[in-house]
Amino acid sequence: MKNVVFLLALEIALCGCGSQSSPEAPTRTSTAISQSSTATPAAGQFSGQELQKFIALEPIDTHTHIYRSSPEFYAMLDRLHLHVLDILVDDDTEPEMNDFAKEKRDAWSAIQGSNGRIAFCTTFDAYRFNQPDFARQVIRGLDRDFAQGAVAVKFYKVVGMEIKDARGRYLMPDNPVFEQIFKDIAAHNKTLIAHLADPDSVWKAPDPAAPDYDYLMQHPALYMYGKPGAPTKQQILDARDVLLKRNPKLRMVGAHLGSMESNLDELGQHLDKYPNFAVDLAARMAYFEMQPRARMIAFITRYQDRLIYGTDNEFYLQNFDTVQGWEETYANDWRYLATGGTVYYRGKKVQGLDLPPTILHKLYHDNAVKWFPGILQPLR
Repeated sequence: MKNVVFLLALEIALCGCGSQSSPEAPTRTSTAISQSSTATPAAGQFSGQELQKFIALEPIDTHTHIYRSSPEFYAMLDRLHLHVLDILVDDDTEPEMNDFAKEKRDAWSAIQGSNGRIAFCTTFDAYRFNQPDFARQVIRGLDRDFAQGAVAVKFYKVVGMEIKDARGRYLMPDNPVFEQIFKDIAAHNKTLIAHLADPDSVWKAPDPAAPDYDYLMQHPALYMYGKPGAPTKQQILDARDVLLKRNPKLRMVGAHLGSMESNLDELGQHLDKYPNFAVDLAARMAYFEMQPRARMIAFITRYQDRLIYGTDNEFYLQNFDTVQGWEETYANDWRYLATGGTVYYRGKKVQGLDLPPTILHKLYHDNAVKWFPGILQPLR
């Protein structure tokens, strides 16, 4: 789920040769201006000209959470020519995510009213892993969702970071209890979205001056620093890699840059090593925006077939995301990726990447279609 504060992460490693001191952590919302540093800032929603260029990409957002129906929301999707993937999350640490049945009903209601603009990513209840018929029941539920049109399955970070077995040991992603589930997902040609681990600060000592301090204090169940027996971040990612090795036919998309947002060199090595692995950009665009421009252009160019656009935007009753906020996120992300203008983060100027149309179309459309077969198919 969206950890907004993690976009303000304390450490950002550089892609390429070596590293340097991290720049000041960015906030999530950026303001764009034209290529002239003296131009009037262009903030907020798309201008008419910008919108035409954006919709020409036929954009797909592969990481959203929508549990609410709204005519205004559907109108926004139509106006932006936008398709989105609605992801279920089973998380007893979040009020909106701890009633799995209700969340699923609300998501289906939103999807069915979207005229094919919203596709469905289901999930399963990992908290029930110790039940004797766990895998069989999960597979039965997933297969029902696949029959209704679900194109993917979410595998969430509570595995590795919260759930424990009867002996108090953390349940890890490579536990054999999940193996038949992964094989079933691959057999149905569906995609596993793996949000495993989190940014580095989750494993560091609390710092009241840190921008994510409040979040960490409010979510102690998923704050790993100082917890007895808690796995390291690397141990969780290593367990994820075991899944990639065991299941070469399983298509996996690592959510949030595969939780390797602060080490793009490591991310690149994983993309080179595992052909069944791609990552989405959801809620991690700031890590790109604070890197040296030339290195980011080189990284995206090299891995243009393995990077998939996503936002982690949310739309449900108790959250703070609005229809206008959704469009502002799309507009600001597009300005950074598609133009040579300047984006601001706490007064620091970052020039946009001005990526070529062929790469933009892959990030926003082609890669989503490739890694999520059926994402543009209307649900039955």
